[in-house]
Amino acid sequence: MRDARGVLDRLARLNRTGVFLGTVILVLAGLLLPGATGAVVLLALAAALIALLRVTWRYHDQRIRAIRVAVLVILVLAAAAKIAA
Repeated sequence: MRDARGVLDRLARLNRTGVFLGTVILVLAGLLLPGATGAVVLLALAAALIALLRVTWRYHDQRIRAIRVAVLVILVLAAAAKIAA
């Protein structure tokens, strides 16, 4: 429990604009990079989102959880499409 609070405290101190822009850049890179390289970037983002979801799951209501899971599914599907192409 103490580790989760430490992670949440560190996340709360991050610059939200910087995190958003960094995430947008990584998603665009994953979508624009060819084949497996782009898929690895997208899967790395999905893994980071899973880790974030595990820590913050109990603090969100059902609607926010559904949105985050939908984003996770979209990331994994995009990575699978890049691998299959």
